[in-house]
Amino acid sequence: MSEAFSIGGQAADKRSHLRTLWLMLAGVTIPVLILDQASKLYVASHLRLYQMIALVPNVLDITYTLNPGAAFSLFVNLSPGLRAGMLFAISAAAIVILTILLGQARMITANAVAFALILGGALGNLIDRALRGRVIDFIYMHYYRWSYPVFNLADSAITIGVVLILIASLRGADDAPPGVDA
Repeated sequence: MSEAFSIGGQAADKRSHLRTLWLMLAGVTIPVLILDQASKLYVASHLRLYQMIALVPNVLDITYTLNPGAAFSLFVNLSPGLRAGMLFAISAAAIVILTILLGQARMITANAVAFALILGGALGNLIDRALRGRVIDFIYMHYYRWSYPVFNLADSAITIGVVLILIASLRGADDAPPGVDA
C-alpha cells in the first residue's frame, strides 16, 4: 500500500513540476515575444531604414535595418527563395524541438528558463520572417572602429539562453524534484 502511495506521490510531483515548467515557459517566452515584436514595431514605425540614433555616443546606437539572413547575416548570399525556406524550416524545427524539451519531466529549471528565452527569441524572428521575409534588427554596439553586427531583442534572448545552458552544463546542476525521472 505504501508503494502505491509512493507511486501516486511521484506522479503528483511530476505533474507539479511540469505545471511549473509550463508556467515558466509562458512567463518567460510570452514577455520576450511581446517585447521583441513591440520594439521592432516601434523602430519600423518611427525610424527610416538605416537611420541611426545615438543612445551612448560611440558605443550604442539604434538603427533600423532589415536582415534577410540569419544571425550575423548568415545565408544572405543564397537565393531569396532558398534562404527563406531554409531559415523558416530551421526556425520551425527549433521551436518544435524546444517545445518537446520543455515538456520533459526532468527538465532542469535553469535550462527551462534558458529554453524559454531561446523559444521566445526564435518565435520573434520567425514572425518577422513570415510577415516580412526579413528580420528587423536595430541594436548597434560599437566602439569607434570596432563594431558588432546589428541585432534585436530576440537575438539577445537567444544568446542569453545559450549562455545559461552553457553555465548550467558546466556547473552540472540538476534541480529536478526528487522522484522525477527522465
